[in-house]
Amino acid sequence: MRKSARYTTLAAAGLLALSSLTACANDAASTSADAGSKGDGKGTKVKIMVGGLDKVIYLPAMLTQRLGYFDAEGLDVEMLSEPAGVQAETALVSGQVQGAVGFYDHTLDLQTKGKSVESVVQFSHAPGEVEIVSTKAAGDITSPKDFKGKKLGVTSLGSSTDFLTKYLAVKNGVKVSEFTPVAVGAGPTFIAALQKGAIDGGMTTDPTVANILDKKAGNVLLDMRTPEGSQKALGGPYPSSSLYMQTDWVNSHKDTVQKMVNAFVKTLKWMSTHSATEIAAKMPADYSQGNKALYAQAIKSTLPMFTTDGVMPADGPATVEKVLKAFNPNIKNAKVDLSKTFTTEFVEKAAG
Repeated sequence: MRKSARYTTLAAAGLLALSSLTACANDAASTSADAGSKGDGKGTKVKIMVGGLDKVIYLPAMLTQRLGYFDAEGLDVEMLSEPAGVQAETALVSGQVQGAVGFYDHTLDLQTKGKSVESVVQFSHAPGEVEIVSTKAAGDITSPKDFKGKKLGVTSLGSSTDFLTKYLAVKNGVKVSEFTPVAVGAGPTFIAALQKGAIDGGMTTDPTVANILDKKAGNVLLDMRTPEGSQKALGGPYPSSSLYMQTDWVNSHKDTVQKMVNAFVKTLKWMSTHSATEIAAKMPADYSQGNKALYAQAIKSTLPMFTTDGVMPADGPATVEKVLKAFNPNIKNAKVDLSKTFTTEFVEKAAG
């Protein structure tokens, strides 16, 4: 059985994000009409926007290219990068790219706005996110109950880190209006905000987490890099990083989508049989930021979040819906058809 996703109009936040897309994204737009057709002899051309190519939670995107699995499937894949998943989503919905690597939760949010998008391969069954508290504020924030009155970093407003932060607050008795989310991106910008006191804490991923701990700039408050951590913080598996695409495009390019999914499933299987050090060695050299051991440790800490087969965890969509309904009025007051937010058609064929 296949599943898909539908939405209505882009929210104002999405339109604002669209206006801030980088030159890379704009370049993608200029030739996106040719995507899905034969390129320059290298294979079928597909453009993917990733919500941060160097983030470990989205590691399968670049790793698949580095392992040569796209080429083996006859695909010419161009990957572009935006700092946050919500911007990758905007590039997809606007037609600038054919796929987005970002959090599955965006498919539910956008369904309530009438846009039809679906996850075609699920990379993870946990968020891979970590709630960090600055060393200065460690005594004041010992649980999400202490978020009231605090400035908390997220990659961008409307991002999955924003969603999860709001859920943790509401779940622990803090209203969304009682703390201030601050868009600080990831990597050096997040770390600088933490060190300068622009934020008291925030949600981020590896390798940013590993660098914060190495610099002793902050401490871990909540760790959602494992299924156990997701269960404890969110009450169940939380499918996050995935490849999602517009349903109409999927339906009209099934052969290309199958090849994409085949490549990603091969990568997930490869990851499950290789060490963090071996995985790190396959990635671009600059991803380690000059510290190969620390980068390998960041990958090791995050590896438990990944699936081995690309299959959506059975209770995952329901957990995501529960989380979003807790604070998002659009979803709380809407009927979401979870069966239309993902498909298992392609991963099942990849496995067979």
